[in-house]
Amino acid sequence: MKSIPTSELLKQLNNANNLDEYFKQNQEYFLDNTISEYLYNVFAEKCLVKSRVFRKAEIDEIYGYQIFSGKKNPSRNTLIAICIGAHFTLNEIQSALKIAGYATLYSKSKRDSIIIFGINNSKEVCEINELLFNQNEDTLN
Repeated sequence: MKSIPTSELLKQLNNANNLDEYFKQNQEYFLDNTISEYLYNVFAEKCLVKSRVFRKAEIDEIYGYQIFSGKKNPSRNTLIAICIGAHFTLNEIQSALKIAGYATLYSKSKRDSIIIFGINNSKEVCEINELLFNQNEDTLN
C-alpha cells in the first residue's frame, strides 16, 4: 500500500464529481489487507511464533489461531494485546487498528495514554494491565 496523507485523499474526495473515477485514481492508497493478513505478514517478517505471542498477549491460543485464519475478528483490546505481545512498534499497532477498523490509540484519552506509555517503555501486557488497573481504567483483557 502506498501512502498519501488522509487530508489529501479527503480533499480529492470532496472535489470529486464521479466516485468511480475517484476510486480508480486512488485505488493504490486504500487499505487492502484484512487484519489477519496484516498480522500474518508482520509475524512472518519478524519470525514470530504465534503460540508464544498469544501467551504474552494473555489470550486463548485457539482464539488467537481463529483470528489468524480470519474466522474471528479481534476486539480492539485483543488486537492491542496481540500487538503488544508481539512487540509491535506504536506505528505498527496504529496500522493494525486502522486496518481492523478501530480507532487508533489517542494520547488525549487517559486510557490510551497509559497504553501508549506502556508500549513506548516496552511493557508486557500484564504490566500495562496493572498500570490501567491502578488508574481505574479498563484493562486489555
